Amino acid sequence: MKVKIKRLDKNLPLPTYATAESAAFDFICRETTIIGAKNYKVVPANNIIEAPHGYFLAVLPRSSTIKKKGLIMPNSIGVIDPDYSGPEDEVLMLFYNLTDQDVTVEKGERIAQGIFIKIDQVEWDEVNEVRPASRGGFGSTG
Repeated sequence: MKVKIKRLDKNLPLPTYATAESAAFDFICRETTIIGAKNYKVVPANNIIEAPHGYFLAVLPRSSTIKKKGLIMPNSIGVIDPDYSGPEDEVLMLFYNLTDQDVTVEKGERIAQGIFIKIDQVEWDEVNEVRPASRGGFGSTG
């Protein structure tokens, strides 16, 4: 699948897959960013990406980000719609610093990952009742 991408800093590489069977590609930080203790900050990913029709781009933390940096993505997943691909629509990654000290993300550092996920838009069929019995509520299966 071919995907349109624009690099903002041409000295930095395009996102890459770490292995031949990686499901997601790695985003890197476009500029050195300091995230204050117990605070959040947006980290620029250096790319404007147009997800193909019928897909969205999911931005997720790398599994090592929490271990190495103490950072999480507070929204858990970033959703990049195909129409978020204009001249100023850089992919941005929101991180929260769980630690008691400032954390520096260096320019060029792999910090998050992206994956394209197929989507369908639904048509709503409004009804008075969906099922005759409830399952038991949040956490009902243990």
